[in-house]
Amino acid sequence: MAKTPELKARQAAAIPTGVATKSIYVAKAENAEIWDVDGRRFIDFAAGIAVLNTGHRHPHVMQAVANQAAAFMHTCFHVAPYESYVHLAERLNALAPGDFAKKTLFLNSGAEAVENAIKIARIATKRSAVIAFAGGFHGRTLLAMGLTGKVMPYKRGFGPFPAEIFHAEFPLPYRGVSSADALADLDRLFHADIDPKSVAAIIVEPVQGEGGFNVAPFDFLHALRRICDEHGIVLIADEVQGGMGRTGRMFSIEHAGVVPDLITSAKGLGGGLPLSAVTGRATIMDAAHPGGLGGTYGGNPMCIAAAHAVLDVIESEGLCARAALLGGRMRARLQALAEELPCIGEVRGLGMMVAIELVKDKKTREPDAALTSAILAEAERRGLILLSCGVNANVVRLLAPLTIPEAILEEGLELLGESIRAA
Repeated sequence: MAKTPELKARQAAAIPTGVATKSIYVAKAENAEIWDVDGRRFIDFAAGIAVLNTGHRHPHVMQAVANQAAAFMHTCFHVAPYESYVHLAERLNALAPGDFAKKTLFLNSGAEAVENAIKIARIATKRSAVIAFAGGFHGRTLLAMGLTGKVMPYKRGFGPFPAEIFHAEFPLPYRGVSSADALADLDRLFHADIDPKSVAAIIVEPVQGEGGFNVAPFDFLHALRRICDEHGIVLIADEVQGGMGRTGRMFSIEHAGVVPDLITSAKGLGGGLPLSAVTGRATIMDAAHPGGLGGTYGGNPMCIAAAHAVLDVIESEGLCARAALLGGRMRARLQALAEELPCIGEVRGLGMMVAIELVKDKKTREPDAALTSAILAEAERRGLILLSCGVNANVVRLLAPLTIPEAILEEGLELLGESIRAA
């Protein structure tokens, strides 16, 4: 007897409707594959929303966690600190771009990293305003939700949001918004809404996640760096989804050759355990007084051990180079599909952070959210886990583990093509 219907009913009775899920109740997982409670096999092109860059249950990560559990599981770093936290901070400081002294703070989630980055920027600059971008996603907590530039499902009905948050246009060449247009909108903001000398930080995703896998043009990121330097603004790169090798570099902003002041990391950093980080200029990171930063579970030793293993695997298995190689193959396959199928308006992304935008007509580029939803449902029926994104809910994003075997990747891409044709 199938277990899924019973679990769906129990979930509906016990868990709030606002916690949206698929109908895949996992029983076990391995690298890029999941088996549900009814024995169905799925190829995982979601990776826990870019968390499992090193795949489900990577042996090195599992062993590191087991070794740590045998020693101690929690003390709270504020109470009884441990060397592994210090060493992981040293590693991230060395990996982050920028030829200057850096420091790192560990937390639990991407939203928590973002909120702490804003706290640090505000106390360092003695300013309060923050600029984010349309289509950006920075989390579901109140400040992070205010920074997020996507209404549904993240913001509707949850206001009011914190004050002194401003949104500017993000470059979307496919939608007719150039870097020049976006920078002109930022200039408008400075003249109409907020004095740049009152702005503590500009936060940007070098590749927007929930917004639709929109890659920030490199000239735009360079311009942001110049503007921040001119006005004494802290530039924050939100690398929560795009970091940890996902785009073919450790951090996605490295493609542009731009050095931010602060970087937020999470998701792929913990290899499946909840860990996030803020890494940045030591002079900025040290602005907060003792006790002003931290949290009970931030940098939990189990999560720190997993992160050390993740960094080891990224290096030893060459996952940045692998993401660049396989990502190129993925985009080529998707581009061939786009030439065959008029519903695919654009293929875009960096490394293995790849997406297709679905449209009703290639000339009008009208978003097709209904088709996108149908493709996800069809893919699930065929054994492929996909996620959608985009402010118009018309983008299918591909987030396979960077460790996915090539044969399984090819199988997944075949299933994707079949699902689009069927839908």
